[in-house]
Amino acid sequence: MKKERISGLMRCNHGEEKLELRKLLSELAADGWISRHDSQRVLSQAREKDLENIHPLVYLSDRRLTRPSPPHELLTLEGLTGWLARKVELPYFRIDPLKIDVAIVTSLVSYAYASRFKILPVEVNEREVVIATAEPFVTEWVEELERILRLKISRVIANPSDISRYLVEFYALTESVKGAVWKADSGKIGGVVNLEQLVELGRAGKLDANDRYVVNIVDWLLQYAFDQRASDIHLEPRRDTSDVRFRIDGVLHPVYQLPTVVMGAVVSRLKVLGRMDLAEKRRPQDGRIKTKTQAGAEVELRLSTMPTVFGEKLVMRIFDPQVTVRSFEELGFDDHELKSWNRMVNSPYGIILVTGPTGSGKTTTLYSTLKQLARPEVNVCTVEEPIEMVEPRFNQMQVQPSIGLDFAGGLRNLLRQDPDIIMVGEIRDLETAEMAVQAALTGHLVFSTLHTNDAVSAIVRLMDIGVPAYLIRATLLGVVAQRLVRTLCPHCKRPGTIEPQLWQSLIHPWKMDPPARAFHPRGCLECRETGYLGRVGLYEILTTSATLRPLIRTESDVARLRDQAVREGMLPLQISGAKKICSGITTLEEVFRVAGSSDQMQ
Repeated sequence: MKKERISGLMRCNHGEEKLELRKLLSELAADGWISRHDSQRVLSQAREKDLENIHPLVYLSDRRLTRPSPPHELLTLEGLTGWLARKVELPYFRIDPLKIDVAIVTSLVSYAYASRFKILPVEVNEREVVIATAEPFVTEWVEELERILRLKISRVIANPSDISRYLVEFYALTESVKGAVWKADSGKIGGVVNLEQLVELGRAGKLDANDRYVVNIVDWLLQYAFDQRASDIHLEPRRDTSDVRFRIDGVLHPVYQLPTVVMGAVVSRLKVLGRMDLAEKRRPQDGRIKTKTQAGAEVELRLSTMPTVFGEKLVMRIFDPQVTVRSFEELGFDDHELKSWNRMVNSPYGIILVTGPTGSGKTTTLYSTLKQLARPEVNVCTVEEPIEMVEPRFNQMQVQPSIGLDFAGGLRNLLRQDPDIIMVGEIRDLETAEMAVQAALTGHLVFSTLHTNDAVSAIVRLMDIGVPAYLIRATLLGVVAQRLVRTLCPHCKRPGTIEPQLWQSLIHPWKMDPPARAFHPRGCLECRETGYLGRVGLYEILTTSATLRPLIRTESDVARLRDQAVREGMLPLQISGAKKICSGITTLEEVFRVAGSSDQMQ
């Protein structure tokens, strides 16, 4: 066994034992990870009761020690765990809950057995089970499990804090799901879960939204989403097993599968929290929840339901209020773009439009701008559907079609509230557009959004809606089209080159040299092996100058307007992306994915 080859690390006189702080410190000092002075100080301060229920690696990391040699790195728990894995010649494993099939791994070993030995199954296939541990010399369970499971056991070393945390979370979730299924199947409360079950009445019961099992599942789901930096949670009912998916950095990831009867109860619980009509399942509904993360940060969630054949589909968009306090540089504006944007937003009156597809960051751009403009002497009013984020410095009104309050009616009301700055959630029809124009003509600064592919198309779209060209010329200050691209993970991005032909297809017909050194995604533990971590904006900013306005006529076409805008300094989305490629922020493939090539925009 490897134990005999490990330089006496934690060698015991009687059988297999857990790691000991004294011997751990001795080996760390021998490897130059800790000074003899720090080692002696930690030992003198440690008390037996401190170490009874805490892993020695966790105890050490909590001391906030640094390595004695430059660059004097902090001894983090991850770093110490990696050292231990190398020391005992076992693979190091970073537990990524998104990549673990919780239902399967928790079915292999009981919670009592797993917690007894502090082990956590993390992978399973037809030949072996991979089990994470932070106690490499406690191996009595290996032979026993191999005999019971009839599978080979492969041990890996993982962060002891992660093992303890996910040991509780995974098994608690599994027990909650099992309890919910049992309660539904017991038939104590009858009901119909989805349309297909109409022919099987009585087969499944209906769970109460306030059932403790359901409450546990919902609490876990929300905290899990916050931990994973999800922007959206999708709850999608299917025939027998329903899907839970998270959108992280713009990409959907499968997270968990719930029995459809449990999914229905989870959706009901969230509807109760979102103050939605629990009995209404035939029509779409909207709601919102304000809650806190485990760290105490406030988070808002916007809920939207949609009836499907298997039950209600629910999507929750997660809004982090801290996003709106980010600087424009953090959002992705470069100096040229920021100068153009500031010139527009500091105008006393006029209309500014932000365009782009759903999820392209329009709301974040508008809220960040309005928060900077919302000074004590300025009255900022918004009319939205729904209100994305509640901001105390704004006067926010929500559109309510059920009582006849639409965007146009809301905007008409806002004009009687002595506003200085107005934000209209979206211009969808001629009436709303006319009210926005009227507000601009009467001395108000108006922000709104449109769904168009680029900045110039927004002008043509307004004319298509029915806004006269002369009113657009008189009121439109500018248009910003934007997209979000994933940013390269700073921990693992690797240098490389870009194929000149691909570079030219991105920037053609613009003249711009490819970067001497570009970066490519690699994948590491920090980014879940995706190579990307976070997102940043690409911007195309059109300002309606004195020379551009005369071209805004009823017969104007997009190509002519774009040519003039480009001559006046407008840079397309692809060039904004190319700049970020040159800065090592993102990749050519990512810019192609969200913005296409310049040729496509001609």
